[in-house]
Amino acid sequence: MKSFTVFALALLLAPLALAQQQTFVANPDASEVKMTLKTTHEVVNGTFHIQSGSLEFDRSAVKMSGSVVVLAGSGKTGNGSRDKKMNKDILEVEQHATVSFEPKSYAGAIAPSGDSTIQVTGIFTLLGAPHEITLPILVHLEDTSATAKAHFVIPYIQWGLKDPSFLFWKADKDVAIDLFLTGRLSK
Repeated sequence: MKSFTVFALALLLAPLALAQQQTFVANPDASEVKMTLKTTHEVVNGTFHIQSGSLEFDRSAVKMSGSVVVLAGSGKTGNGSRDKKMNKDILEVEQHATVSFEPKSYAGAIAPSGDSTIQVTGIFTLLGAPHEITLPILVHLEDTSATAKAHFVIPYIQWGLKDPSFLFWKADKDVAIDLFLTGRLSK
């Protein structure tokens, strides 16, 4: 009788557990990555194109998986020669065509609708090298639509990228990143 009760309880709770798992698929055309690099003479702003983004999360286990992939060579700063140097010498796009983030877990609660702020820990891969990082992300869920926004700083020199500084033009050693994903939510 005891095993039947456990089995019946498991059957009753199974739909609830399954409802906790959801998938967010980003729309690359409506999503973007912005970067801001301070230098001695100007603030360099640029945008990058998201190639793909699909994130699976489980509200009951605070697990997250999937990836957000950015085309490294898609960066535009409004200066063609700077973009060419960034692609060839800094991001080395011929050897490393993408930059990615693969979430592993999160802290905080994701509300069924409206805004939630969570801390997502995962692997940020830049120049083929993995770096563990925790990102603060503002999530907004509305029926089957969802957005995710994050602002964070990457120590790009420490992570192995070349310093773009030359002569009297000096760049900060960190770059600020603003990630905006918009897409669909499914169960």
